[in-house]
Amino acid sequence: MMGKIRPLWLAVWLFAGVLHLSYCLVSGFVVGTSKRASSPLRMTDSDDSSTRKKAPLPIRRALLASTVLAGAQLFVAQAYSPPGFKRIPTQFIAALGDPKASKGTEAKEWGLWSVDPGPRGVFLKDFKSLETNGGKAPAGWTFNNNDWWLEEHGLIMEAPDFPIKPGRYLVTGGRMVTTVLTITEAGGWSLEKGELYDVTHLPCRSARYKPNSGKGSPATANRRDFPVSPGAEMPSVEGCDKQDYAVLFVIGLEDQGSSSSKDL
Repeated sequence: MMGKIRPLWLAVWLFAGVLHLSYCLVSGFVVGTSKRASSPLRMTDSDDSSTRKKAPLPIRRALLASTVLAGAQLFVAQAYSPPGFKRIPTQFIAALGDPKASKGTEAKEWGLWSVDPGPRGVFLKDFKSLETNGGKAPAGWTFNNNDWWLEEHGLIMEAPDFPIKPGRYLVTGGRMVTTVLTITEAGGWSLEKGELYDVTHLPCRSARYKPNSGKGSPATANRRDFPVSPGAEMPSVEGCDKQDYAVLFVIGLEDQGSSSSKDL
């Protein structure tokens, strides 16, 4: 059976690699263009109309490439499923820790999005509308001006649920490693194989922003800093402290009713 699966797996993996390269090129072009066009003497709201008309097309292309890439990479990752785990719709962990570590003690500071927060987000350019609506996003979540999140395309996101619950999660970064992540009651975490970097989905970037004495908000973010290249740090926002988070895909949970899970 493995002999029959491998050629298909390899073909899909190569396809995902091509998509990954395409996404990097598109994102890099957009970010590079925006950085060349930026000026420290010009405020975000004073962008000329020609720049505003040109920006949406490459951003839409990057969004489309990112979506297709994530789907292809997940298809490859899901070829692996250990006994004792049940498949679930993809969830997303916001994680902190040394990228080179395979275990740590930071899990009490990790959060979980049970649904993809990206499509439920609000673009920075629409922040005033979000404020006018009392901070209520079209998807139903409420914006917190004292603790807010951005993703790589400049979308304001709902916060994940903190802390992540103890348990065993099947995680992947959509690349070479899919493995079991164990979260303990004390906030410890460990991977059965690989390092935190290996299960980080690089195209997905996320950061948490809290206003400091500068009283920053999404209104002080520079829209020209987006989209962010895969693996790069999220942009700073004037008047805010920033914390970058790694994003892990959760594709399975331990099946407590399975006899196989007791043997793991």
